[in-house]
Amino acid sequence: MENINSTRINKYLSEVGFCSRRKADILIDEGRVTINGQVPELGTKIVHGDEVRVDGKLVSKPKESHIYLAFNKPVGIVCTTDTAVEKDNIIDFINHQKRIFPIGRLDKASEGLILLTSDGDIVNKILRAKNNHDKEYIVTVNKPITADFLENMAKGIPILDTLTQPCFVEQITRNTFKIILTQGLNRQIRRMCDYLEYKVIKLRRIRIMNIHLDMAVGKWRNLTPNELEKINELIANSNKTADGES
Repeated sequence: MENINSTRINKYLSEVGFCSRRKADILIDEGRVTINGQVPELGTKIVHGDEVRVDGKLVSKPKESHIYLAFNKPVGIVCTTDTAVEKDNIIDFINHQKRIFPIGRLDKASEGLILLTSDGDIVNKILRAKNNHDKEYIVTVNKPITADFLENMAKGIPILDTLTQPCFVEQITRNTFKIILTQGLNRQIRRMCDYLEYKVIKLRRIRIMNIHLDMAVGKWRNLTPNELEKINELIANSNKTADGES
């Protein structure tokens, strides 16, 4: 019985972009193509798992292109891939046709930029890109910001049995400030503010590395080739894993 998933070798070489069917027939006729080490005849079919080589070099289907998204997460959406446990999860909310997962986290009470991808390799590299993994936030607190508050936030706060790394902090309005972190401690900004007896009213992430928040709440877009190229430059020398998000 013929395998319905079989493909003629010339068609296969054409479909994977190696050459045209006509050129494939010539290569086969010249004995330059092998299937599992054997020289095939014209019209030979292959099935999944067969090893095809031309001039001794393995021919394989190109890897499926990965998805890279920037998403403006609303308050109330949870950054988890466990869709069975959490109903308000980021995966169901975006409902992308391909399997994607968030890079890092943004807690349920926070909103703003988060990146998602189907590329596990780039996730690890970004989370390890310690000094180049800037995350910029706009934060509103429950009372007027003082010079002491700004100074302490910038130089470091003792939370989670460690001292937060020095960071850039700038007042925007009476109760609002901007902060740029390279760390990713769990609920870091909220814990830092709590230590100084401030309560976070609103927390919005507006930038991750070179990606800026430029879409409405609840909307997402694909990263551009230029954005992706710049990310790869920034993470080229990543070495130490960072965990968590504010």
